[in-house]
Amino acid sequence: MSENLDLVRSIFADWERGDHSSAEWADPEVELVIVDGPNPGTWTGLAAVAKAWGEFISGFEEVRTLADEYRSLDGERVLVPTQFSGRGRGSGLALTGKGAILFHIREGKVTRIVRYWEPHRALCDLGLKE
Repeated sequence: MSENLDLVRSIFADWERGDHSSAEWADPEVELVIVDGPNPGTWTGLAAVAKAWGEFISGFEEVRTLADEYRSLDGERVLVPTQFSGRGRGSGLALTGKGAILFHIREGKVTRIVRYWEPHRALCDLGLKE
């Protein structure tokens, strides 16, 4: 399990600097599920996931995703409550908030990412208490 935590920490090391360019950690058939928020949906495969996430963050400058903590749920899942921030590319308006990301990991690769813009929904979906 510590390998999974180390993998997720390494992903966040990039994301916290605003670098979303690497996908070395992802399985080629990785699935991205955005449960709620402005663009819910499901995308499968590196190209589709990169396109979906790229389209979302392209509307913002200085996008950062910060981890509040890393919670190993079992041998394949890590939950990360997050804070995110950015600035609207055209408007300059600041975007900040909390969320949660659930990583499914198998054989050292992320196979599924579930993005929650409402952290309490992640906890409810997983049967966890706040």
